Amino acid sequence: METSFFLAFDLGAESGRTILGRLEKGRLLTRELTRFPNGPVQVLGHLHWNIYALYEEIKKGIRVGLAESGNRLTSLAVDTWGVDFGLLAPDGTVLGLPFAYRDSFSLGAMEEFFGIMPRDRIYERTGIQFLPFNTLFQLYAAARRKPGLIERAGALLFMPDLFNYLLTGRKATEFTIGSTSQLLDPRTRTWDETLLSAAGVPASLMQEIIPPGSHWAFLGPDVSSETGLPRTPVIATASHDTAAAIAAVPATGEDWAYISSGTWSLMGVELLSPLVNSSALAANFTNEGGVSGRIRFLKNIAGLWLLQQCRKEWSQGQSLGYDELTRMAVEAAPFEAYVDPDSPDFLNPPSMPEAVGGYCRRTGQKPPRSPGATVRCVLESLAFKYRRTLDELRRLTNKPIARLHIIGGGSRNQRLCQFTADATHLPVLAGPAEATAMGNLMTQALAAGRVGSLEEIRSIVRDSVELGEFRPKHAAEWDRAYARFREVTGL
Repeated sequence: METSFFLAFDLGAESGRTILGRLEKGRLLTRELTRFPNGPVQVLGHLHWNIYALYEEIKKGIRVGLAESGNRLTSLAVDTWGVDFGLLAPDGTVLGLPFAYRDSFSLGAMEEFFGIMPRDRIYERTGIQFLPFNTLFQLYAAARRKPGLIERAGALLFMPDLFNYLLTGRKATEFTIGSTSQLLDPRTRTWDETLLSAAGVPASLMQEIIPPGSHWAFLGPDVSSETGLPRTPVIATASHDTAAAIAAVPATGEDWAYISSGTWSLMGVELLSPLVNSSALAANFTNEGGVSGRIRFLKNIAGLWLLQQCRKEWSQGQSLGYDELTRMAVEAAPFEAYVDPDSPDFLNPPSMPEAVGGYCRRTGQKPPRSPGATVRCVLESLAFKYRRTLDELRRLTNKPIARLHIIGGGSRNQRLCQFTADATHLPVLAGPAEATAMGNLMTQALAAGRVGSLEEIRSIVRDSVELGEFRPKHAAEWDRAYARFREVTGL
């Protein structure tokens, strides 16, 4: 079978990348072509996403991808983080820069909305984990605090949908990204007009929902002219980055769970239908869309965000890499202090190291005295949070879970992988680090007919990467420490 080239744009909260994928002889080869910074920009006291800078980077990536593929691109696709969105005027003009989910704009909106509709009713309708920045609560805040913005809007587009619109002129919503919003019924896969009405938002803002692996539209003539790429399909990939990553889990069978590890840790299992009941609500699990009709039953955990923010502060005036931080953690004493990574203390504090120390003092612990001790505290706490989540997954789904797959950038952190194996008493298979890009690319291949199923996607990924394997050690020592972790955090 002939070689196919696909172009993936993977936009994260810290950076974005252009990845060229070459599918040949049952293997997927990937190459990073461009990398560019991303992050919210402060404008008049609020955090926004600079979509125009990102759009320019996408067009630059198209030009590079066209050249590197020898003018043989089959398609291209964009994936991003979830929940955030842009608004369009009725004439198609973008109404300002989208708010970033860590902005304080929607602070308190979730609790206010519970006065209109209780938590259990919202969960029964959506099956989505409660996070204060979910699209539902962002829209509720906008309708009350900036009503003119909603009144002027003619369409809502989630972040990857917005870039697809800029590239093609077509408005739609890809299913996996729409499923993060807490506005969609996971059973009928349609917008919940009752929730939209309760939020004060007209249902007419919402777009047609299309499945991952379907044709979005052809590249618009203006973009073709500017980049040199002729009429080429833009694909509705698994455009929520976690959905793309889970599609690329190199697993076999059914007895596994995943951790998509990056700024966030998304830990869960794959189901054929939503699991929405009072127990799932109490444990705050979410039912989000996946490839081939699957449901990602998972919990959002704060992930490496804490470490990223510590590094950012410690790196001022010097170059401090993650490898160096991990080395310092290895040298620090084990089991000295613990935090709950999902505490509100860590959402977006002015100083993450001070927030870690403050949490420790508040819970009767001695705060870490060095960067290495802080890193060790964060990594051990994450591993224990994974164990707690694993216990909940087994109880809620009754699925046998015999191994963990860690994918994404966090799979490169060998210390975290080993800690996770130790804490959970399960073997950990680490990789691919480029799971999101590979899932994006392989969903394009599904749309092009180059692969026929999700199982084939995963088989190709297994044959394309080398996985790390970590076996659990020192079970009794980790069990004692886990008991102390639960006591300190109240989990």
